[in-house]
Amino acid sequence: MDSCVTAAMARERHGTEGVAVLHARYGQRTEAREHRAFEDIANFYGISERLVVQLDHFRAIGGSALTDRNIGVPEGGDIPLPQGNIPVTYVPFRNAHFLSVAVSWAEAMGARAVYIGAVAEDSSGYYRAFQELVRAGTRPETRIEIVTPVITLKKSEIIRRGIELGAPLHLTWSCYQSEDAACGACDSCLLRLRAFAEAGVTDPISYRRTVAAER
Repeated sequence: MDSCVTAAMARERHGTEGVAVLHARYGQRTEAREHRAFEDIANFYGISERLVVQLDHFRAIGGSALTDRNIGVPEGGDIPLPQGNIPVTYVPFRNAHFLSVAVSWAEAMGARAVYIGAVAEDSSGYYRAFQELVRAGTRPETRIEIVTPVITLKKSEIIRRGIELGAPLHLTWSCYQSEDAACGACDSCLLRLRAFAEAGVTDPISYRRTVAAER
């Protein structure tokens, strides 16, 4: 959902012809469903320039409930925080891999910006640091800006912004573990449902159940 709204913001600024979209399949539990959402959103906007990459090493590395089937996905808001308050659904250093691929593609095609739907304002220093890495690691004439347009927004604010832009929120997928109907119980589903409630909008996707409604 965050990536969808970010794409809408990039399109608003650069136009459909000025946007290319990247999707990473990395062995996550909902890999096929997330890929479908990517294609559906790109089709909705008529974006022809697309790249899908397969980052299989994440499954081999493990260490996350999203890529290791031996680690259960927590449900019902009971999220174990075993390592310095980091949830088991954290994928080690994932976004750096995504950005590396995106910057390589951007440099090859002559793009001037890489948009990423990163959230949590306290992580903004991470992306500033990556910006310096881009400057140091690309050709001297390359100028690529890392853009994080939703990083300071709450989830409910992202939803409202998406609605303002006519973003296809009905095509997005957030569930960590189900590919038919969203489970409604994992951390990501709960955050999404709470955000739609705060925004005063009905979530347009289907859920198998909603923990919040059962309590």
